[in-house]
Amino acid sequence: MIGQLRSVVIDCPDPRALAGFYAELLGLPLIEDNSDGDDWVVLGNRPGHQPRLAFQKALDLRAPEWPDPERPQQFHLDVTVEDIEAAEKAALALGARRLPGEGEGFRVYADPAGHPFCLCWD
Repeated sequence: MIGQLRSVVIDCPDPRALAGFYAELLGLPLIEDNSDGDDWVVLGNRPGHQPRLAFQKALDLRAPEWPDPERPQQFHLDVTVEDIEAAEKAALALGARRLPGEGEGFRVYADPAGHPFCLCWD
């Protein structure tokens, strides 16, 4: 092993707003000590303790378009849920939107900045 995952970093136009969305969706606390104003915002635990999500300001972000290969998803998160209907309702209330595509055990959504993510169940 060369190293350990520190953070998944998501580029977006408004890091604090998108961090607020994921804080509610995943129940991860904001780590103000590791954040830098509105340009870099971190959720999770202190360095070395996972999971951590970081949000970095990218003013000219070209948001992905699911499932368009000309504007690929760039990354996505799989989020395990107990009750897909309740989870979908809560995610939509936070500002997510449903995207085309689903399979056995998952549905696809976009966060408020357009990044795809999946709600998954067993």
